[in-house]
Amino acid sequence: MNRPACLILLAVPMLVAATPPRVPAPIAAAVAASTRTPANTARDRYRHPAETLAFFGVKPTDTVVEIWPSGGWYTEILAPLTARGGAYYAAGPWQKGLAGVRAMQAKDAATYGPVKLAAFPPETGAPAVPDGSADVVLTFRNVHNWRFGGADRARAMFAAMYRMLKPGGTLGVVEHRLPEARDAAAEEKSGYMKTSSVIGFATAAGFRLAGRSEVNANPRDTADWPEGVWTLPPAYRLKDVDRAKYAAIGESDRMTLKFVKPR
Repeated sequence: MNRPACLILLAVPMLVAATPPRVPAPIAAAVAASTRTPANTARDRYRHPAETLAFFGVKPTDTVVEIWPSGGWYTEILAPLTARGGAYYAAGPWQKGLAGVRAMQAKDAATYGPVKLAAFPPETGAPAVPDGSADVVLTFRNVHNWRFGGADRARAMFAAMYRMLKPGGTLGVVEHRLPEARDAAAEEKSGYMKTSSVIGFATAAGFRLAGRSEVNANPRDTADWPEGVWTLPPAYRLKDVDRAKYAAIGESDRMTLKFVKPR
């Protein structure tokens, strides 16, 4: 029987990366790619893509799956990174969830044409990531969306990601972080998740926690805003109300968790 997630969290303090990892040259080059849009590069100071991908151990020869890429912020980095010797899947809801990536392919086929599209969760008649084919699966700020659909939905998503990976493969998760002492009910509406909850979903699917990093931490974010995480940039759900205050806080405090699928 799996141990409670809170005990797992307390049992592995040695897994926290004390310093940002060294960034390999291929990742640095992909982050610096001239094909990235200025609006996206401006957010590197909040999202730390080079250090995040280095922590997850992503290599240019990997088969990488990004779950729910939305507008393609990380697609701008992962497509060039895997262009020679690797493969990159953008996996999302088939009808609408990949519209952003499709638009990128239409605009710049040379850079984004090789990106493979797949339905996630899998849909009958739509292409899927083959089971046991991925070296790395990445999901950025999506777990709260699955949790909004109920704990069973979140568990199903982690189980599906587990099936995609090769034995020994890596799951990298970045998620808005709710302090552990808060009422867990906040996970159902705020956009923030407890680290113990995310670890619990992953370990229930069979993953082993391999490390945690504070590279995406933001101590200015108290995670108790009137419109949840969307109070902060880039959403600014309150529009001009206290906008300067929220701009000074910056984007959310985020956990960065690395899991592995046991061999």
